[in-house]
Amino acid sequence: MSALTVTGVSKAFGETLAVDDVSLHVPHGSLTAVLGPSGCGKTTLLRLIAGFLAPDAGTIAFDDRVVAGAGRPVPPQDRRVGYVPQEGALFPHLDVAANIGFGLPRGERAAGARIDEMLDLVELPRTFRGRAPHELSGGQQQRVALARALAPRPTVVLLDEPFSSLDASLRESTGRAVARALRAAQATGLLVTHDQSEALSLSDQVAVLRDGRLIQAGSPADVYLAPHDPELARFVGGATSLPGRAGQGTAATCALGSVTLTHPSSADDLVLVIRPDQVVLDPAGVEARVDEVSFYGHDAAIRLTVAGAALVARVPGPSAPAAGDRVRVGVRGTVHAYPAPVRD
Repeated sequence: MSALTVTGVSKAFGETLAVDDVSLHVPHGSLTAVLGPSGCGKTTLLRLIAGFLAPDAGTIAFDDRVVAGAGRPVPPQDRRVGYVPQEGALFPHLDVAANIGFGLPRGERAAGARIDEMLDLVELPRTFRGRAPHELSGGQQQRVALARALAPRPTVVLLDEPFSSLDASLRESTGRAVARALRAAQATGLLVTHDQSEALSLSDQVAVLRDGRLIQAGSPADVYLAPHDPELARFVGGATSLPGRAGQGTAATCALGSVTLTHPSSADDLVLVIRPDQVVLDPAGVEARVDEVSFYGHDAAIRLTVAGAALVARVPGPSAPAAGDRVRVGVRGTVHAYPAPVRD
């Protein structure tokens, strides 16, 4: 397996700049999730790395081998890239063993040892060798698709929203199994997803795209706890942005009263990012009106209005108030702040 380095890559389709000057490094043997809303350029970036598209600018390299952007690009079949599409795309006329062995040399395919090794890796019984794709569940099909991608020992494995068609519980268990298989194979992986929970829980690094540009790349904790801007905080974690005013040191005030900042601010007027899990029911807090309650069983999302400002709180499900109730709320933990935009 190899490290993946994308440097200054851009790709336009007519007047639309789908990927805009993106630079990203994926270390050897790690899994990076490329996160962003639909239309942000995630799949285009994946297709550029796979070699299905050629960049208009920039370079793509596997270790020290430049495969795109320096002269004639290396064709997809010579890049040794494993590709797992959204639906798995197994060959319906081939059984599991033939699907997994499709990209192997004839001798290795006939011996079968590599196929058994791949079934073990993706946590499927070897007795599945003779099953047809239609005899498998959606999650099992995705594991077979990953086994097929890993079998030829690719340089990089690319996964294009491979769990999007699965139901919630199957999606989570399949995602964990796939991540374990990639790490066991010491594969360098790039996972494209629009699901923030999937990106944060499965990957070593999260890279967030917005309108074709890379907004932030870092560990899941860094992206969640120290987002680049308020818009990213709202996208990753559903944070609420409130206007605030800086005080002495790390003190600040807002509609929720006094809060403590993660770092002192050099600006007086602030935008405070407060996550739903930070907003707590507190008898000593400020008064709020409960506008709407979404009950999930173990917890509930409460939409509140505080002094004219809307925010969301997550509380234990059994203790959730009802819509129309008056409650008091406060803030738990430190709050990330950004300088407020300068108005003309």
